[in-house]
Amino acid sequence: MKIFTSTQIHELDKYTIEHEPIPSLDLMERAAKALTQAIGEMYSPATRMVVFAGPGNNGGDALAVSRMLIEKNYQVSVFLFNISGKLSPECEENKKRLQEVKGSLEFVEVREEFEPPRLEKGMVVIDGLFGSGLNKALAGGFASLVKYINSSPAQVVSIDVPSGLMTEDNSYNVLANIIRADVTLTLQQPKLAFLFPEYQQFVGKLRVLDIRLSQEGIEKIDADYSILEESEVSKLMISRSPFTHKGQVGHALLIAGSYCMAGAAVLAARACLRSGVGKVTVNSPKRNIAILQMSVPEAIVQCGIEETIFSEAVDADGFDALGIGPGLGQSEQTAIALISQLRRAQCPIVVDADGLNILSNHRAWMQQLPQGIILTPHPKELDRLEGHSADSFERLTKARNLAKRLRGYVVLKGRYTAICMPDGHVFFNPTGNAGMATAGSGDVLTGLITGLLARGYRPQDACILGVYLHGLAGDIAEDEMGEESMVASDIISSMGKAFKRIKE
Repeated sequence: MKIFTSTQIHELDKYTIEHEPIPSLDLMERAAKALTQAIGEMYSPATRMVVFAGPGNNGGDALAVSRMLIEKNYQVSVFLFNISGKLSPECEENKKRLQEVKGSLEFVEVREEFEPPRLEKGMVVIDGLFGSGLNKALAGGFASLVKYINSSPAQVVSIDVPSGLMTEDNSYNVLANIIRADVTLTLQQPKLAFLFPEYQQFVGKLRVLDIRLSQEGIEKIDADYSILEESEVSKLMISRSPFTHKGQVGHALLIAGSYCMAGAAVLAARACLRSGVGKVTVNSPKRNIAILQMSVPEAIVQCGIEETIFSEAVDADGFDALGIGPGLGQSEQTAIALISQLRRAQCPIVVDADGLNILSNHRAWMQQLPQGIILTPHPKELDRLEGHSADSFERLTKARNLAKRLRGYVVLKGRYTAICMPDGHVFFNPTGNAGMATAGSGDVLTGLITGLLARGYRPQDACILGVYLHGLAGDIAEDEMGEESMVASDIISSMGKAFKRIKE
């Protein structure tokens, strides 16, 4: 599913109007019907509705919804803000239609002074002040109104976008002047800002309503951002021949673990094996060998030359993919061995955890990384690599630029993990849950992506499939035991069910 910018959203509206064809007022009516149905599913006609409508098309949507709610016997109070004395044509027409309807209606057109209504518990505020076209922070009377609504005990339902929130970059926004919605009913597609953690407090529960905008228009408009869909992910799966043997499905090398961090190597190896790869070799210091052989008997264990650290690059010839970094440690000896390993390896590479931290401490080495490399940082690791970011939009921009600069892949982990491609496109992953916020979850992802690379998946497909399956396995584990008690091993245990669901 594509995610469009505010400019592209208006392009798509225009395309639908011109090519369906459909008058803009009829398209607004279609959107209002979807919004009204969704509101009706949540609240009974006994619920008192207070509607705040702005002067633009978001306000027009709100006025049309008000009319339809009245027709369904809801009690509705409408406050239309027309401070400048100029409404959009669609808003003006819906004002006239609303005033003609018979039913329980209080209508106030605010032009100068405004006495806000009393908002009480049990009431629902429908926020239709400003939509996706907003490009500056709210101020003055509108900011005061937002704060008044936010301080009330009433439930808030926002139409398309919580008023005050911009659809992409909110770096210079005033967060206190954004509506805190309990529910956001967004039209056709989610907005980029909805995927950032700091704005969840404004979005609340998100519902995406299909208002049947032109599918042809959606396909024609190039978007920099997309959300993965299971139907598309499943097409990436490589099938096995009944005559397949282990030598035909890849040999992965994991360089992981230092003394007292053997668990990271164990988790990465177990996840790698669950990817369907034929063989997994784990290189780890001498003191980890017994642990690995007992914990992961299916893996081949390669003994490092040192007792406690990775200190010398190994021969990666004959391996189909390399994963490096989980639990590796950051000693200078390890750092030198890491860059030597990255320069020598001829197979696809995944770098995670301490591998990333070493690179952040040796920034000049970034220029020596091979094309097609996959980096899997969490937000703090990306900040160490690329400098501190003020918000998620800036961090995502840096991750995109890093992927383009390296001609590689940056998997920025989070609730909606962002897979940044060398061409600048970003895929967001919808699977996963808060129970996966547990130690070792990243090591599992490293092992899984490394195994998929070794099996022969292209780097782009290995990232997409790996991230989606990782989250899906977490969702399956969460269904079985809840979020609080999940550990990284539970994700690995659920991976077989995740693969089976994707295949089916």
